[in-house]
Amino acid sequence: MDLCARLDRILPQTQCGQCGYGGCRPYAEAMAAGLAGSDRCPPGGDAGARALARVLGTAAIPYDRALGLQVAPEVAVVIEADCIGCTKCIQACPVDAIVGAARHMHVVLEPLCTGCRLCVPACPVDCIVMLPARSTTAPPPQG
Repeated sequence: MDLCARLDRILPQTQCGQCGYGGCRPYAEAMAAGLAGSDRCPPGGDAGARALARVLGTAAIPYDRALGLQVAPEVAVVIEADCIGCTKCIQACPVDAIVGAARHMHVVLEPLCTGCRLCVPACPVDCIVMLPARSTTAPPPQG
């Protein structure tokens, strides 16, 4: 596996752009080319920065908090009663996690949502909220 692919596999795949690149793959390409450091991914946090530095063979440094803070995983939710069906959220979503049609209510497909928040500022009526992502692990057995 080439260096770029190894770096991309470590990144959280939020496609949020907080690193200054158009998504996780462009950031991985920049790191592989020596044009970016391992400290530019807020969603990956310090652990992600360390893992990237290890693959790059560079000294580990904390992620740059000026780019944003690491938060617990979130998903976008459309407040149905307020949605006007403008499609701006659909256009802003880098992973096609929002579905709907013009002048009809939209919905976020939670399993596809990366929590990038790019849909929130795109919505002209502020009908998108971010909520904690549901855990994908099963609860412990009762007993």
